[in-house]
Amino acid sequence: MGKFMDKVEIFNSYYDEYDQWFETHADTYKAEIEAIKMLLPRTTLSIDIGVGTGKFAKPLGITVGIEPSEKMAERAKSQGIIVIKAFAEDLPFYNNSFDVALMVTTICFVNDPQKAIHEAYRILNPQGCCIIAIVDKNSPLGKHYIKNKDSSKFYKAATFYSTDEIIDYMEKSGFVKFKFKQTLFDDENPFRIEDGYGSGSFVVIQGFK
Repeated sequence: MGKFMDKVEIFNSYYDEYDQWFETHADTYKAEIEAIKMLLPRTTLSIDIGVGTGKFAKPLGITVGIEPSEKMAERAKSQGIIVIKAFAEDLPFYNNSFDVALMVTTICFVNDPQKAIHEAYRILNPQGCCIIAIVDKNSPLGKHYIKNKDSSKFYKAATFYSTDEIIDYMEKSGFVKFKFKQTLFDDENPFRIEDGYGSGSFVVIQGFK
């Protein structure tokens, strides 16, 4: 459990800085929320795996989350989110419990991405969907984060993935019928949202059970 707990302690120590990042980068945050909304089905049976302080669950209307960091969970709970302490690789739910499983920049902090995605598949109802949002490692922003990760409080513990790598993990767990949204472009209009992937740094991947 050593690696798990090291990552948890990072978020326990710097949860204020985590929230402040979204305030400082409000336009980026808004673009990410809007891109996720475009692929997020309307249902009350949704769970945010790696809910953090609730920065995505709250505006997206998700009221249940998984979070191993006590400090971040406390902040999410203060916003009315039900938070269960657990890791993505071992979800404390029965099979077929949810319609939607969301992971926003969570997969880069788990120790076993394949197991985490398999667990998301397991807890989804038939025809349920998993939505995984990432900063693609091959994008300009992804390359910047990787280059500077040793000086980052958060990303020094992260492993970045490409969209194709996440698709491969999802396909191996059984997901099909993929859709994509991308935003944060490296041009004069970085906050537009488009279908597909390969140009935007922030990619939202939707796959169905």
